[in-house]
Parts: sequence; C-alpha cells; structure tokens
Amino acid sequence: MILNLTMQAKLVFYSILAGVLTGLIFDLYRTFRGFENIHKVLIVIEDILFWLLAAILIFIFLLYTNQAVMGLYVYIWLALGIYLYMKLISKSLTRVQYKLICNISKLLRILINIVFYPIKLIFYGLGAKKQRKIKRNYLNKS
Repeated sequence: MILNLTMQAKLVFYSILAGVLTGLIFDLYRTFRGFENIHKVLIVIEDILFWLLAAILIFIFLLYTNQAVMGLYVYIWLALGIYLYMKLISKSLTRVQYKLICNISKLLRILINIVFYPIKLIFYGLGAKKQRKIKRNYLNKS
C-alpha cells in the first residue's frame, strides 16, 4: 500500500511518540515496582505482564492515530522513540516521579492518620479503662 507524504509523516511522528510513551510507562512501572530485591520469578511475571500491557496500549494508540499500519519502519521509529526518551528524559523524569510518589504517599499517610486519630483515641481510651479496671481488681485481690 502506497502512503502519501502526509500519512508517512504522521506515521513517523506517532511511532516516535508511541516509543516515548512506552518509555514513560516503563519508568512509571520501574518506580512503582521499586528497587528492593524480590524473588526473580515474581520479577519475570511482572515484566511479562508489563510488556503485554504495553504492547496492547501501543497497538491501541497506533490503531487510533495511524490505522494500525505496522511495518518494519514503525518498529524502528518506535525503538528510536524509546531510545530518545531513555537518553534524554528518563533520568530527570524518574527523579521527579520518585519525589512525587514519595510526597503523595506521605500526604496519604498523614491524611489517614488524621482521619483515624479520633477512632484510635476512642479505642485507646476504652483499652486504658479496661486496663485500669483489671489493675484495680488485681490489687484488690492481693
């Protein structure tokens, strides 16, 4: 199938953009997965699931942007997009993602503590009354 020049330019642009988006999704995955030493089998399963999801997302993206034209050159432009993202943007964006996730998780922990603090006070108060009652009964028996 012969494509006109405009369609070819769109194909190149959207293929590179799909590669950049794949790199972004990969950085998000790496940030959420963390850097702890977890079991290798679990890492393999997570990676397979990630790449299946990434392939589906790339296909849907390319389906909507350039009618899912999938030639060898699309894979080359996709790989170029991933390479450019990893070389130019990934390092700084990973730092920003990590700080953002840390700050959001800290905010959520604070909010959860604020919400559950009255409940903890109630249970602590009930527990303290029960402890005092047990202590009084013990002392009265002695």
